Amino acid sequence: MIAMILRQPGRPLERAIVPDPEPTAYEILVRIAACAVCRTDLHVIDGELPHPKLPLIPGHEIVGRVVALGRETSRFGLGDRVGIPWLALTCGACRYCRAGMENLCDSPEFTGYTRDGGYAEMVSVDERFAVRLPDAYADAEAAPLLCAGLIGYRSLAKTGDASRIGIYGFGAAAHVITQVAVAQGREIYAFTRPDDLEGQSFARSLGASWVGSSTEPPPDELDAAIIFAPVGSLVPAALRAVRKGGIVVCGGIHMSDIPQFPYELLWGERTVCSVANLTRRDAQEFMGIVSGGLVRTHVETFPLSSANEAISRLRTGQLTGAAVLISPS
Repeated sequence: MIAMILRQPGRPLERAIVPDPEPTAYEILVRIAACAVCRTDLHVIDGELPHPKLPLIPGHEIVGRVVALGRETSRFGLGDRVGIPWLALTCGACRYCRAGMENLCDSPEFTGYTRDGGYAEMVSVDERFAVRLPDAYADAEAAPLLCAGLIGYRSLAKTGDASRIGIYGFGAAAHVITQVAVAQGREIYAFTRPDDLEGQSFARSLGASWVGSSTEPPPDELDAAIIFAPVGSLVPAALRAVRKGGIVVCGGIHMSDIPQFPYELLWGERTVCSVANLTRRDAQEFMGIVSGGLVRTHVETFPLSSANEAISRLRTGQLTGAAVLISPS
């Protein structure tokens, strides 16, 4: 099969012909139709996340059809459409798995990081961690739901019943979860780079109540803030913006160092927390919420062989919505 391979962090991906995956007893083999490009992929490719499997096929927002079944599989049939997200396997035995917090598993595997992912024509996955996808979305439209949507949903859930929510960094995750939050009757305050006029216009088009630069305060006190941009200096900025008792949720897997800030920003029972990975329950709940086509994913498609171009466009902020790689098969 054709695949885009990471040989060494910090270098472009290489197009290669590699053997097709062979599913184990509990795995299904999926012919890939589409795979979205996530900022986490950038962190892997740029060497900001340690110890990736090498050589590696990146990608963890995968949509495709089942073409082969392991001998112990039972959830899916040949031809079924499935999604494959970041969380690929958990041990099921550690204290976190036993407590229903499998996103914090001590011995996890991750698609496109510790095992091969979706920048290819085929991929195998433990069927227990594959996701059923709503029919309301075409393949390319469904791909961003599998990380941008799921991590966005987990981040939004951390804000509880917050009515006014600030979102810092208006990329793939923000554009999905803004639509969910607006549908729930919440007010979204979108913060972008000062010069990102296109991003600000995009946020308004999705129902944001206020749009402005991440360097300026919002016109109203926020109940909560979600930070998707991997910029540590946004944490104290968000703390300044939220009310007493409010929460700041860091929704990324990697962030630059958080600068020192005065205790008074945290005082007043404000909270800062991170979101780590996702659970299968997150996927079930989120896909149920969007099953009727609640959100519209905005995507720009690229052929699989143009993965480096899509990555570069994401890195430099030249995308509106999400980049999606389309498999040649």
